[in-house]
Amino acid sequence: MKEYIGRVVDGEITDLLSGVAALAIEGPKGVGKTETATRVAATTREMDDPAIKAIGEADVRQLLVGKKPILLDEWQHVPAVWDALRRQVDRDSSPNQFILTGSASPLTPPTHSGAGRIVTVRMRPLGLTERKVGSPTVSFSELLRGEKGPISGSTQVDLQRYVAEIVQSGFPGVRNLRGRPLRAQLEGYLMRVVDRDLPELGLRVRNPEGVKRWMSAYAAATATTATYEAIRDASTAGDGLTPAKTTVQAYRDALQRLWVIDPLPAWIPSYNLLGELSQPPKHYLVDPALASSLLGLSSEALLSGEGPTLKPRQGTILGNLFESLVALTVRVLAQSLEAEVKHLRTKRGEREIDLIVERRDKKILAIEVKLSSSIGDEDVRHLLWLKKKMGKQLLDSVVISTGSQAYRRADGVAVVPAALLGE
Repeated sequence: MKEYIGRVVDGEITDLLSGVAALAIEGPKGVGKTETATRVAATTREMDDPAIKAIGEADVRQLLVGKKPILLDEWQHVPAVWDALRRQVDRDSSPNQFILTGSASPLTPPTHSGAGRIVTVRMRPLGLTERKVGSPTVSFSELLRGEKGPISGSTQVDLQRYVAEIVQSGFPGVRNLRGRPLRAQLEGYLMRVVDRDLPELGLRVRNPEGVKRWMSAYAAATATTATYEAIRDASTAGDGLTPAKTTVQAYRDALQRLWVIDPLPAWIPSYNLLGELSQPPKHYLVDPALASSLLGLSSEALLSGEGPTLKPRQGTILGNLFESLVALTVRVLAQSLEAEVKHLRTKRGEREIDLIVERRDKKILAIEVKLSSSIGDEDVRHLLWLKKKMGKQLLDSVVISTGSQAYRRADGVAVVPAALLGE
């Protein structure tokens, strides 16, 4: 038995099941949904098993009978179970009855949304906190409460280790792999998406290499707001054959349904304090290791500054992949606190802030991500601008870096090495 890697979402699942009848855990294949869910389930039904699927298609109600809670794993293979479960919860809403896990939205959507009956929770790959990279000394929850206390701590985690974490992946099943076996697993994961998962969603893939090129172009746009037209143009093979917009839209929609791409929405406050803000999302794959794999970039290549260029981006692709790693970590931590993560960019790009964490009361935590071990005044100027604009609505300002020391600057901005950020 391999050791279970504890997840931040474990606490969310326990908390939710104490009060809701049905919980759906959503996320990409290989992220650990089944392993996490089986730890709390009394009965498990694997819906991609032909025998179980046949029972569900004959009489879906039979899948809901058994010792509770019942885990319906990969439920999208029998979409009718969603509506059947919703009706069951209407009859009996006592907590801790059903857990659903899914790696894709079903081809045939449920008749009803499940709102009020089935609560959903998102599961992403392991963030740095869950990977036990370093010993955290800075509490994300305290930052989000706006306590603005002293910031301290030191770490020996350096740039090479962060690059290794980018390449190694946050998928639990490949955490112990290195070198060629790791590359083969990641490449196999991506090819499985193209060859099997997309067709299972009803997308007819006439040109698998074209899909792969588009995904590579999307990876090159990591942590940017590059237009989809720019990504589409970058996905040509040099033969001038640009895929049609409708084709690309189908790729994008399907990959989002598989939770393979994980775009970050723009932050648009309900009150107009900042003037005109840009609304395009930032582009991220669900795991930066998938991006480095698509781009064929090893740790050595990233550290030497190799990588493609797709505007708008400054510096090397490594900076964007480090931002992707930090964004993954922050999204995992923020979700546990019922907060949303977005980004800020003015329409002409004069002001940008990498991550805006928004609480339920709309107060925000602003985070910049810097691939640097030292932070100067230039690195915090957008944070100070936002502080001036937002006043008390801004809980705190943070720069997450690759440095060794956590501290608070004289201007109030917290500087936190990524390895020192914890729950």
